[in-house]
Amino acid sequence: MSEFKDWFNSIPFFTRYWLAGTLAFSLIGRFGLLNYSYFILDFYLFFNKFQIWRPITALFFYPITPGTGFHFLINCYFLYNYSQRLETSIFAGKPADYFYMLLFNWLCCVIIGFLANVMVLMDPMVLSVLYVWCQLNKDIIVSFWFGSRFKAMYLPWVLLAFNLVISGGGVMELLGIMVGHLSFFLLFKYPQEFGGPAYLTPPAFIKRLFPDTRYVGGFGTAPQVRVPTDGIPRGMFGGHNWGRGQTLGGN
Repeated sequence: MSEFKDWFNSIPFFTRYWLAGTLAFSLIGRFGLLNYSYFILDFYLFFNKFQIWRPITALFFYPITPGTGFHFLINCYFLYNYSQRLETSIFAGKPADYFYMLLFNWLCCVIIGFLANVMVLMDPMVLSVLYVWCQLNKDIIVSFWFGSRFKAMYLPWVLLAFNLVISGGGVMELLGIMVGHLSFFLLFKYPQEFGGPAYLTPPAFIKRLFPDTRYVGGFGTAPQVRVPTDGIPRGMFGGHNWGRGQTLGGN
């Protein structure tokens, strides 16, 4: 038990509680402790019955069934892996900046959810974070099923194609890519390459709520290839290495 506690406490703050909330709400719905209908995003109930918690619970809840359980575990793996990598690399020491990016992505997913009648937001939210990491690490080689290896920049599209072929889905992945691309553009491309304002700079009250833990040389520095460290825990859901990064030419 102490080993699990140590592992849990070693996860960066926002990744830790995003993952914990996802597991908690999904298992509550799975075992019927509360009716899952209270967790999903519902336009009518939100605006007419003032059930204002639904955009939050729709982020954390995922319907676990015999047909969706494996997909849920893969989503949890991607959440844990890529959110942690972002939080401990480009956003290291800047919790307010990472929180503000997550908040922006979540608001985009909620708006899309209302417009497109998407009732749970885990898929697009996780893909949006994965997309940002992949754009910041374009040339890192990642591994997927059957030993296939390719640059990280293609991983979101491989996931989209994979779900399109296997389950006839792909819409949630496409929405996540759209949100992630908008977030990446406003965070990095627009202020750096086009000289525009940094729209996703967190306001002062969020900075006070989540103060920087160390000085870093400015937010929104030019994206560079970043090699994942070996110290990132990878053992939560077994030994598969979907999306594990390697440097070019790595074995």
